Amino acid sequence: MSELKGACVIGQSGGPTSVINSSVLGALEAALDNPSITRVFGMAHGIKGLLNDDLYDIDKEDRDELALLRYTPSSALGSCRYKLADPDVDDTDYKRILEIFKKYNIRYFFYNGGNDSMDTCNKVSKYMMKSGYECRVMGIPKTIDNDLFGTDHCPGFASAAKYIATSCMEIYQDARVYDTGMVCVVEIMGRHAGWLAGAAGLATAMGAGPDLVYLPETDFDMKKFLADVKKIYDEKGNCLVAVSEGIHYADGSFVSEAKTSATDGFGHAQLGGLASMLADTVKNELGCKVRGIELSLLQRCAAHCASKTDVDESYMSGKAAVENAVAGKTDYMPGFKCTRDENGYKCEIELLPLSEVANTEKKVPRDWINEEGNGVTQAFIDYALPLIEGENVGPKQSGLPRFAKLKKIKAEA
Repeated sequence: MSELKGACVIGQSGGPTSVINSSVLGALEAALDNPSITRVFGMAHGIKGLLNDDLYDIDKEDRDELALLRYTPSSALGSCRYKLADPDVDDTDYKRILEIFKKYNIRYFFYNGGNDSMDTCNKVSKYMMKSGYECRVMGIPKTIDNDLFGTDHCPGFASAAKYIATSCMEIYQDARVYDTGMVCVVEIMGRHAGWLAGAAGLATAMGAGPDLVYLPETDFDMKKFLADVKKIYDEKGNCLVAVSEGIHYADGSFVSEAKTSATDGFGHAQLGGLASMLADTVKNELGCKVRGIELSLLQRCAAHCASKTDVDESYMSGKAAVENAVAGKTDYMPGFKCTRDENGYKCEIELLPLSEVANTEKKVPRDWINEEGNGVTQAFIDYALPLIEGENVGPKQSGLPRFAKLKKIKAEA
């Protein structure tokens, strides 16, 4: 494969995480240090920034400030939820992307996101090939939902899992201080895949977590749920429940009463309000004190509770995307191939074709959920525990975290 010299552009898309900036840092540092890459640009708010010719000149950023991205949550370059049309139906956006690529001599395109972002990468890659414009495209995985196909796990999931398990352990302690009983219902993100809600089971494995965990991989039955809660409450005088926001009835309808409140740019329902709805239902049925707790955005921005393993692997994925693209690879996503055995945990990069990853959801295996459908098995615990290891301790200023402050200087051709 002959050397391809030119600029690269990097963008972030979809929901942010506490480690998505670590992936971008890995890509940025690899790109800035590679002689084949002449300039490095960042998209302002993902693909929208590219379409609007709104790019940041990363070469003008301070390297020490960029290094702080390892400890900075959310998407430093800005994110978006924008779905590219099928180019055979409407190629307007693609013609504009090609125009921008030619303007800045962009020969490398890196997009950091989840399922829909990998779809964007795949479409851009195929269009550039069809147009005869040489540009190497790599997706960089990101999603706390952990539902990208082909990879052992996704950057962002482990840190969210660590925060969820930690929070459940803390709630467990708080909910047991009084001599009167209480039921707590904790709502956790996850539309169709229950990896995050399952992570609450890590707290249970440590002896201070939910008594019941409900994932969207199994149909939800309200009568059985109330019977489950009553049984635990009668036995213990307290009950802690973790529920995925995407739990649904047998007919596929979401349990959440807020399911029709809005949709995002990809047409996905924006869920919420489940914890309070279930709490009201339990209160009416059992007549006990009940709290509904929604972890909400805290699950994905809690950098103070990030897993060092997650941070290191996220950086590794961004770095691998750039290195493989320069080496001649295109239309791939660097996924994780992992082993868990008597020798411990090991994670390596494995390139996955974008066409296989795009728009395919990986769900929790049914045998990782107990027969009752209200908890996870040891197989889930063994899978997730190694991922949450280590502390990612960043610099502090006046006792508070010091996050990266980028200049975000607008790029010029």
